[in-house]
Amino acid sequence: MNGLNGLLTIFKREVADDSKITFIGSPGLCTPFAEFLSFGVNEKETHFIPLLDIDNCHEFKLKSYGMSLDGDVSNPRDSDVVVLLGGLAMPDFNVDVNDVVDLVDEIKKDDGKIIGVCFMNMFADFGWNDKIEFDSIIDGTLIPMIQR
Repeated sequence: MNGLNGLLTIFKREVADDSKITFIGSPGLCTPFAEFLSFGVNEKETHFIPLLDIDNCHEFKLKSYGMSLDGDVSNPRDSDVVVLLGGLAMPDFNVDVNDVVDLVDEIKKDDGKIIGVCFMNMFADFGWNDKIEFDSIIDGTLIPMIQR
C-alpha cells in the first residue's frame, strides 16, 4: 500500500480487535505519527509515552480539530497493543532497547501485541528486530519525487 492512507489502513487492520493501545516514541518526532494513527482508530483508548517516561503518559482525546493529548497523566497499563515508533531507535535519543523491553513488559497485557511502526528499516538497521519480539512491523519507505 502507498502513502499515509496505506499506513493507516494497515495499522487499523492490525489493531481491529483491540481496544487499548499505547504508543511509545520520541517526543516531537513520533508524537504526530501517534496522533495520526490514533485519529484513525479514534473509537479506541490510545495513550502516548514519551521515550520511556511512563509517569508522563497522556491519553489522546478526540476534539473538534482532531486528536490531542489530554493534560492529565494517564495509565497505559494493561494495553492490548504496544506500538513502538521508530524514533526510539534513533541514536540521538540514546534509548536502551533493554529498557524498552522492560517497559513493554510492564504495560502490555500477557496476551497483548507489540507492533513496530517506522520508516526506512529503522528497527532492523539498529538491531531492534533481534531484541524485541514484534508481532508485526509496519515499515514505510520514503521515495524522493523530485531530483535536481
